[in-house]
Amino acid sequence: MNWSSGVTPEDFLVLYSYMKKTLIKIINHVFVLTALVLISCSKSARVMPEGTSVPTPVTDTFTRQTPGMTNQSFTRDENSNITDYLLYIPDGYNERQEKWPLVIFLHGTGEMGTDVNKVKVTGLPKAVKGKPFVMVAPQCRRIWWNAAALEAFYKFVVARYHIDPKRIYLTGLSMGGIQSWAWAEANPEHFAAVIPIAGRGDTKQVDKIKTMPVWAFHAANDPTVSVAGSRDMVNALKAIGGNVKYTEYPDGGHDSWTRAYATEELYTWMLQQRKP
Repeated sequence: MNWSSGVTPEDFLVLYSYMKKTLIKIINHVFVLTALVLISCSKSARVMPEGTSVPTPVTDTFTRQTPGMTNQSFTRDENSNITDYLLYIPDGYNERQEKWPLVIFLHGTGEMGTDVNKVKVTGLPKAVKGKPFVMVAPQCRRIWWNAAALEAFYKFVVARYHIDPKRIYLTGLSMGGIQSWAWAEANPEHFAAVIPIAGRGDTKQVDKIKTMPVWAFHAANDPTVSVAGSRDMVNALKAIGGNVKYTEYPDGGHDSWTRAYATEELYTWMLQQRKP
């Protein structure tokens, strides 16, 4: 090395030391970047076992419905005991993936016929607005509720709407209260709870609904369906250890349903019930 240019050995050593440190930093950076790239590639390029594929997310598909109360047709067969029904769809039905509770409401003799709008004016249809469940209210065309027609209607509704089969509830008033007892005893597997109002039932069949939650309502001075109808059923259930609640009003005549369906505790209790 010719030091005549003015560069001293000390200067050379300083320059050499600086270049060495810089090179080491560069090598370190390259090593870190290479490691990060390798890790990223290994995560994104995992090999799936042979014969498998990436699973497709499962979504619960169902037919959207018009919120609120609408008139619906079950069948056009005029020989059927049920041809039309009311449908209540709660707000949020179309947006929620979870299935909804369902309440089946059976009206009394005063709403029987072929004009389903008559069913809107009393009982649960009159009180259902804003409630967090689907409601269907079939209309009995003539004489009395027909068990076969109700069974066909039940299957139709369960298949058609986005409902939870473990949270289906039955309620009715007067003729519908009587049929609620009868239907629950005949097909207890259908319902998570039953709410008969101003009705009566077969005390010899209460063992069929021993484990079913029941809340019955009646007025003590009912001149149409004697209060003994509900008292007898409730007492028979209590005698075998049944799961039963009973509300008896001191007055009100045959209309014990207006107060019953205005009881917020009823809906809280009902929606807590679920089939095993």
